Order: sequence, then structure tokens, then C-alpha cells
Amino acid sequence: MKFSEIQELVKLINKSNLTEFKLKEGDFEISIRTKNYGKVRAKDIQALQSSVPQVVSVPAPMQAMAAAPAPVAAAPAPIPAEAPASENKNTLLIKSPIVGTFYRSAGPDKENYVGIGSIVEVGTVVCIVEAMKLFNEIESEVSGKIVKILVDNESPVQYDQPLFEVEPI
Repeated sequence: MKFSEIQELVKLINKSNLTEFKLKEGDFEISIRTKNYGKVRAKDIQALQSSVPQVVSVPAPMQAMAAAPAPVAAAPAPIPAEAPASENKNTLLIKSPIVGTFYRSAGPDKENYVGIGSIVEVGTVVCIVEAMKLFNEIESEVSGKIVKILVDNESPVQYDQPLFEVEPI
């Protein structure tokens, strides 16, 4: 890739809503992160994915790989059709805005964002959901006290799946 092409790519990324871009062609790899990397709210990810145009054409060998059938993986545990019944009818749910893997902390050696009894406000980061190698901080959309954690750490979660039960205070 020529330097002028890299400059053009940086300009395109700065004009878009992307926060990170990675490209690999053979031995050449480039990774670009904007100043907003890590600040994008998880619920904005879906809007970004649908609004960003395809910037890089995919070489024919990679298209063939994409067209090949993927190996069959074990089906994830079924998700209940309804939110779990709450013992207290006055509780609110914090739900996953995306499909991915649920993490209670920023890393294995890091402290959990919240636990049972934690007080959260609107905008408090409560967990991370990893989707396609992107770690999305999930912020609470309600205020109150966490009374129940509905998902195990490192478990797959579905869109709109309840993650936490919150008692308003």
C-alpha cells in the first residue's frame, strides 16, 4: 500500500463514525484508531455498522473463503423467550444492546464493574460485551441498586437479553 493511499484512508476514517480500522493484505497490516476509540456507546455500534460504507474491496481469494461454508459449531444454550420473572415486581432490567460475549470486568486481573448491591446511575459502565473482537462498554440506562446478575461471566449473550436486575432507589 502506498503512503498516499494510507493518507487517503486516514482521511476517510476521520470523516466517518469509525473508531478503529484494521486492514491486512498479505504481509502488510495497518491498524488505525481515532481519538474516540473506546468512547463509543455499545448501543451506537449497530447504527455505525449499518451506516458505514464498504471502503476496501475484498480480493478474490478472500471472497472465496467468505463464500465457503463455515464449520458447524455447537448451538448456544437456548435463551428464554421472556425476561426471567423477578421476585420484586418493581425492578428494572439492564439488557444487552448487542450479541456477543459478556464480561463483568475489563480483564481477568481487573475488578468487576458492578456487583450485587452496587449503586448505578444512568451512564455507569456495568459490563463489557465483546462482539467481533470489539470490546463494547455497556452503560446502565437506569438508576438504582443491582439486586441480581442474570448472566455468568464469559457467557454468550443475545440482543436484548437481560443482564442485570436493578431496584430503583
